[in-house]
Amino acid sequence: VQLQASGGGVVQAGDSLRLSCSTSGRTFSRYAMGWFRQAPGTDREFVAAISWTGSIRYYADSVKGRFTISRDNAKNTVYLQMNSLRPEDTAVYYCAADADSVPKRLTTDYAYWGQGTQVTVSS
Repeated sequence: VQLQASGGGVVQAGDSLRLSCSTSGRTFSRYAMGWFRQAPGTDREFVAAISWTGSIRYYADSVKGRFTISRDNAKNTVYLQMNSLRPEDTAVYYCAADADSVPKRLTTDYAYWGQGTQVTVSS
């Protein structure tokens, strides 16, 4: 499975961005998907995850109510809608895939990773 993240950019606090992660392969609908982020000097942290069907979604407390993860299995794409962005959301955002129906929160649970897209939020 190959993942390609896109949609990052430089925005101001309070703005919105939508990240996309497109995948190769015909079995996208059988992968749970996750978004993680990593700021300079910090560990990669969980942001959001979604199950095969989209019926189960998990969020980090820091983004709950502001970010929404979704997927379109027909387009082999997972999205992260980010609203009310804050400077502390600045990071490289990575999408990841796990060949399981249930979404996970740990980086070690994901076998496949995209290259990352930079999100910078200025105050």
